Amino acid sequence: MLDFSSVDRIIADLEMCLETTREVSATEELLVGVDLGTAYIVLVVMNSRKEPVACAMEFAQVVKDGLVVDYMGAMQTVRRLKGQLEERLGRELEKAAIAVPPGTGESDCKTHGYVVEGAGMEVTNLLDEPTAANAVLGVENGVIVDIGGGTTGLSILENGKVVYVADEPTGGTHLSLVLAGAYKVSFEEAENLKKDNSRHPEIFPSVRPVVQKMASIVKSHIEGRNISSVYLVGGTCCLTNMETVFEKELGIPVFKPANPFLVTPMGIALSSCV
Repeated sequence: MLDFSSVDRIIADLEMCLETTREVSATEELLVGVDLGTAYIVLVVMNSRKEPVACAMEFAQVVKDGLVVDYMGAMQTVRRLKGQLEERLGRELEKAAIAVPPGTGESDCKTHGYVVEGAGMEVTNLLDEPTAANAVLGVENGVIVDIGGGTTGLSILENGKVVYVADEPTGGTHLSLVLAGAYKVSFEEAENLKKDNSRHPEIFPSVRPVVQKMASIVKSHIEGRNISSVYLVGGTCCLTNMETVFEKELGIPVFKPANPFLVTPMGIALSSCV
């Protein structure tokens, strides 16, 4: 098992950077990551010592199942977040890394890049989301599962190298749709219900089948492989006790950091200097 204490510390540090901004010099290299998620677009800035200095995010439904469906909306949101962070830092953000779900086609990868370039930044690296998460986690052997709003993606690692990736539709949006039906509320109200940690024990029985479906996706891709552990990241994994369902379905230990949501955005930023 990984020691998540250091991961949790740096993610907590990044959480603080949503509200506060760390000083940076006028010349030091800044590492920037842009995460175009199904539910949120997140920009993370790290300093030359790979410490978080600023972070901004905005709810935006411009991506579906990992694919950009509203190019202008995505570009405008990235540009807006970039402007906010530049004002806070007193520095221009010129370069950034991006990530996409595993198995994303070449043309869709290019569209992600065009969004960031259209917002005024040069794309320095493009990688898949679970691999980006591993820049933070440092998994040598096991499976990283990144569950966002639209898809369940996974990377299998052996000796620190990615040997297999996969991605299938089913993510947080599906949880919200189930909750909207069960509680007879709008999708937006269901999203808020899902994000309220105090309501998680109440809503869990309603969404358990969707979580089991996510676990079954992972199970189908790791079948026949010698997998010792699974690591959950992505905003959807903030659902309390989600890992216990995965563990029961997979029959192997499943772990997740205290805040799985910001792991991948931070990993993208850390990968921007590659």
